[in-house]
Order: sequence, then C-alpha cells, then structure tokens
Amino acid sequence: AEWDHVEKGIEQRLKALNLFLKDIYNAQQIIKDKIVPGELIASCPHYLREVSGIKVPHDIYVHISGIDLIRGQDGTFYILEDNLRTPSGVSYMLENREVTKRLFPDLLSSANVRMVNNYPLLLHQNLMALSPRQISSPTVVLLTPGIYNSAYYEHTFLARQMGIELVEGRDLVIDNHKVFMKTTRGLQQVDVIYRRIDDEYMDPLVFRPDSALGIPGILGAYRKGNVALVNAIGNGVADDKAVYAYVPAMIRYYLNEEPILPNVPTYQLADMDARDFTFKNIHNMVIKRTNQSGGYGMLMGNSASDHEINAMINSVNADPRNYIAQPIIKLSTAPCFLNNRFEPRHVDLRPFALCGPGGVKIIPGGLTRVALREGSLVVNSSQGGGSKDTWVLNNG
Repeated sequence: AEWDHVEKGIEQRLKALNLFLKDIYNAQQIIKDKIVPGELIASCPHYLREVSGIKVPHDIYVHISGIDLIRGQDGTFYILEDNLRTPSGVSYMLENREVTKRLFPDLLSSANVRMVNNYPLLLHQNLMALSPRQISSPTVVLLTPGIYNSAYYEHTFLARQMGIELVEGRDLVIDNHKVFMKTTRGLQQVDVIYRRIDDEYMDPLVFRPDSALGIPGILGAYRKGNVALVNAIGNGVADDKAVYAYVPAMIRYYLNEEPILPNVPTYQLADMDARDFTFKNIHNMVIKRTNQSGGYGMLMGNSASDHEINAMINSVNADPRNYIAQPIIKLSTAPCFLNNRFEPRHVDLRPFALCGPGGVKIIPGGLTRVALREGSLVVNSSQGGGSKDTWVLNNG
C-alpha cells in the first residue's frame, strides 16, 4: 500500500516535469502565466537555448529518472530531488538483488518480493520504441565517456544486459545529419543513443569546443529527427534545485491536481527574506548549491564549524541565485550490521522510473542509499555512503 502511494506520486511528478520541459523549450506558457519566474529559467546554467524548438519523439524528455525520496520522523515521504539528466545507481539495485538471491534463495519468493531484474528488458523495449526509422530491429547504442568515468561499470553492465553496443564518441560519425557507428563491416546507422555523457560535452560544435567525449554535429542530427537521445538534451533545467521548489506549482498548473508526494520545504536564497531567515536558523538548515550533485557544495548547519558557516554565508551573499536552503529533516533509519552488531544508519530511497510511449513504469524497489558514518545524513556513495537491496511486497 505504501508503494502504491509512492508510485502514484512519482508518476504524477514525471508527467508534470515532462510537460514543463516541452513547454519551456517551446511556447513557455508557464512563464507567460507567471507561475515560474522567467529570470529563474534564464539564469539556470542548464537551460540550453540551443535545443529550443526541437521535436522529441512522443514528447518524452525524461526517459529515465531516479527520484530521491526521504522519509521524515512522522513517516511522511518527501521528494528530496529529481535526477533527470543521467541518473546512475541502477546497476547497484540489480547487483544488490542478485547478492540477496544468492544468500537467501528461498526468502524472496516466500516473502512475495516483487522483482526488479526486468529493468534492462523494460529499458531496452523503451529505447527500441523511440527509433525514428520504422524498422524491425533499430540500432541502439550506449554512449559512455570511457573507462575513467566513475560509473563505467554501470555502463558496461547495462549494455551487456540489453545486448547493445557500448560506444565512445570516437566510435560515431555524422554524415548528412545521420549518425553512424564504425564497425568492422563498415558504417552502420544508429537510431537511438542512450547517453551517459553530460549535455555540455555532447557536441563540440555547439557546446564545449574542447570536448573530446562527444560527436561533432550530433545536435544537427538530433534536430532533424534522425536520432533519438535518451535522456533529452536540456533536461537539467528541470532538476535545478531552485526550479525544484516550483514542481508542486507545475503539477497544479499542467495536471490540475494536488501533489501526491510533497517537496521538502525550500527557501530560495535569491529572496532577501528567505536569506535572512536561513542565516538566523543556519544550525537547523542544510544549504545546497542548485547545480551540484553527489553531496558536494553542501553545508549541514548542525555539524558545520563556525569557519565553514562563515565561508558559506560569504558564498551565498556573493551569488544567492545559485543556493537554496532546506530544514534538516531527520531521515529515517535502517539497521546495518557494522562492527559485529546491528546499528541504525540514515537512509534515503532512489526509485527508478522509465517513461516510454506506453506510459510510466516504476521499478518496484530502487536503490536504498545508506549513510555509513554514524549520525551522518549524507548518503551519497561519493561521500562514503553504501546501499541496500530494497523490497516491495506483493499485496496478499
């Protein structure tokens, strides 16, 4: 029953975010109606004018998302943030389940645990359905930055699970606004690219000219509709932490519904009153940079030194648009076996959702991330966090 509630809330949120991305890169009606301030979008570093007006297949911008949830002390689920660009961690979810199955082969079936290992199959079906060419077996590839990327294991794992080619930018060429993969049998046209490269590295002719990871001319092929990119370029505007505060308003505006899952209360520090309130209550607040991830660029007021607090206040005053503040919510805990005994550790949950032509499918489970340091509220793996297998039980 809890999962049904979470599932409905994530599905509602993704519908609104997809509509927002379509709107913001086309008619911009939400700005004209003064629901979201135009200057907030214009000042967002991930709002890319270069992709304005591009028609994406089936109007889906967010094909793969990892929506981070936390649970407060009262048991309420809150959305902590939306990961709509290149969310990672799904391989941990799948590997954790494999380990659990190996250790407790009978436990999962006797407890009626719903399966997560069909994720690669569902993802592959969605990718195939996006092909611009109406052919029976379109060519789908996974584009990786290469072996030095921290998520490279996940890239190889997913490509292998789906039976698709793992490619780097140098393996692809553009000819006549079409994308081709170099193979031992000559060039082969590519229909769908599941990219794990950030927007600014995708096309050195349009974004960063020093990028050696992307494919020169890919944006032209994308604009012509000759290749589908997953996720769409420009999604970062919707998971900017300052724009996050407006998602409940987007749900009301586009869907005419009340949000099922609430946001964490968020103060935009470009607003003078919000800034004053935050600084007065800084020991009860977490301050985050709006465009950083992985637990970087963040201050936890309850554990920061006076020096760190003063440095953060100076940074916020110098550039208030790029910071938000939220009250520190005591995350729920799960038992962990550490030092030969069970101890509570704080956790959050990242369910993975796939949006395709057939609708939104949310994998029943996701990645529970664990802050392994005692008392810590920072669960990111880049900050020393761990992960757990997550069970959703069938009703009855």
